[in-house]
Amino acid sequence: QVQLVESGGGSVQAGDSLKLSCTASGRTFSGIAVGWFRQAPGKGREFVAAISWNIHSTNYAESVEGRFTISRDNAKNMAYLQMNSLKPEETAVYYCAANVMDISNAAAGEYDFWGRGTQVTVSS
Repeated sequence: QVQLVESGGGSVQAGDSLKLSCTASGRTFSGIAVGWFRQAPGKGREFVAAISWNIHSTNYAESVEGRFTISRDNAKNMAYLQMNSLKPEETAVYYCAANVMDISNAAAGEYDFWGRGTQVTVSS
């Protein structure tokens, strides 16, 4: 079992930045890929970014490429999502998820454990 807790959400203006954190506990972070997803009101869960255990593989949604950066600190059992130049349409609950097979792809169904999410609100 992996427990995930997201933090760092909040309310910002368009163009601002936020850094989300995901803290893992319950088992070793070793060999686990981490993904970030988001869900806006009335919409489905959308892939944002993912990173492999060894950090050699990262994957981004086209809509965030160049503005968002996913990273992780395996020694601290933490992963991060740096979000720059935020847009109002990116208002959503942001979730981190863990894939125990170290598959850092965009398919939500491939992830085994999920956090409860953190709200990000971007106003124009």
